This record gives sequence, structure tokens and C-alpha cells, in this order.
Amino acid sequence: MIARLFRALIRPCMRTIAVVPIYAALAVGGCSSLDLFGQDADDTYIEGSVEQLYNRAMDLLEKKEYAEAAKFFNEVDRQHPYSVWAPRSQLMVAYTNYRAKDFETSRLTLDRFIRLNPAHRDVPYAHYLKALCFFEDVRDTKRDPAPTAAAYEEFTLVAERFPASKYADDSRRKAAVLRDHLAGHEMEVGRFYQGKDQHLAAINRFKTVVQEYQASRYIPEALHRMTESYIALGLGSEAQRTAAVLGRNFPKSSWYGDSQALLKGERSSPVSTTSAPVAPSSGPDKKKPAKETPKTTAKDGKKSWLGRLFDRIF
Repeated sequence: MIARLFRALIRPCMRTIAVVPIYAALAVGGCSSLDLFGQDADDTYIEGSVEQLYNRAMDLLEKKEYAEAAKFFNEVDRQHPYSVWAPRSQLMVAYTNYRAKDFETSRLTLDRFIRLNPAHRDVPYAHYLKALCFFEDVRDTKRDPAPTAAAYEEFTLVAERFPASKYADDSRRKAAVLRDHLAGHEMEVGRFYQGKDQHLAAINRFKTVVQEYQASRYIPEALHRMTESYIALGLGSEAQRTAAVLGRNFPKSSWYGDSQALLKGERSSPVSTTSAPVAPSSGPDKKKPAKETPKTTAKDGKKSWLGRLFDRIF
């Protein structure tokens, strides 16, 4: 095998004996770490057919030599740009970088693939892999929500634009988890404002949860927290209406019992937050850009029934 690769790598114009040891070293070492004539190995030209380069890259990928595998996949794209294997090699470069946990490089490669091959059959996979790259950067709800929002948008895109693809079901499941995560971040910010007695800012955050994240598990708590802040501001009628919405939609929720206790004066307002106030990553003085908070409305642009009911009441 080494001999065959050696013959494939030698260019016809190289006829001097001095060149032979260099190419032998490239064949054995996979062009990995040699510094030839003072030049970095990354600049070494590796000539070969599509089959030779692609198969070599796959062998390296199986051995988990990701950096070297990416070089050979790139060579397929560079030397044979009009081959049917060129787009596939672009995807494999992205996948190899994903396996190497170089998510930023993988996303950039995928953006290039989608831009150059908008009608390719593997575009759904490209969006799915890009979503996974963002998904790997998702942390807890106290951290920057930008990776969460980006992953949510990509998974939602796959589920809506490519519903028949084999990636659609998993994308829908992950999008639901990320939607809940985004709602959790809004709750963290709202609790922070509430803990600082900035109740108007807190109410706006809790409203965002109620109006934009209808399927979230945080809806009952968000309505209760709004009731707390309205009472703290002396807005009894608004607190009553919010508690009524909570009771109508979640009558068995423990949060509804807490709201009833507040309205009856059996409990102080607001109650202690579930965790100590921690400044959100987006800062206490400004709301994160709207593009980082995907809208979970119906496809025709209308709000869901709970959002419309909330708007009519308030």
C-alpha cells in the first residue's frame, strides 16, 4: 500500500534522485510533521487522483488523525473542483473538524458548502451538522444564549424546510429542548431584575416567556412571577388578571396556589427567587437582540391562543 501511494504522489516532472526520499517520507508520514526545505508541511503540494486522495483521507479519519484527514479532503476539493467528489469532500472537511471539536471552522466550511451548492442533496445534512456545532456550545441558562438561539434556528430550519429528511425528527426534538432553554434564560434575567426590585423590567421578561415560548415548562412560573411584580408595584387589578390566566390554564399548578396566597395576603410579595440573583450575560441594562430570541409563533405569523388571550387581557 505504501508503495502504491508513493508512486501516486510522485509527479512525472520530478526525475532527480534527490526528490525520492522526500516523497517517501510524505507517503509514510502522511505529510504530517515534516519541515521540507524550511517550509511548513501544510504548504506541501500533494498530487493524486480523486480516489487516492479521498481514500487516504478516509483512512486517516478512521484513525482519528483529524488534522491530516482534513488536508487530504481539502486536496480533493482543490485539485478536482469539478469532480462529483468535491462537494462531498467539503462536507467531509466540516465533519472532520466537528469530530476534532473545531466547531468554528466546521461552521465556516458548512456555510461555504451551502453557498456553493444550494441545490445539493446533502444541504439538509449541512444545516443539521451546523446546528450540532452550535449545540455543542450550549451551556446553562445563566450563560450567553447566542449559541442556543443559533442552534434553535438551524434545527427549526431543518425541521421546517426539509420535513421529509432523516434529520427532521431529531431536529424537532432538539429544537423543543432549546426553546425551553431560551425560555429558561429569560426567566433567569427576569428573576435577576425582580431580585433587584426592577419589577417593570422583570415583567417584560416574563411576558416574553408567556408570549413567545408557549410550549415551555416555565409558563406557570412566569405568570406567577408577573403576579408578584404587579403586587410589588401596587397594581392589584393587573395581578388579579394575571393570576386568573394562570388559574384558567394551569389550575393544578403549585404556582397558582402561590399566586392565590399572594392575592389573599397570606404571603409576602415578591417571594424569594429560586436562586440568588446573578447578572445575566446580556447585562442588566439591555435586552438581548431580537434576532437572538427566535419567535415561536404559527407559520402564518399569528400568535398562539395563549398569546392572543394574554394580549386581550393586558
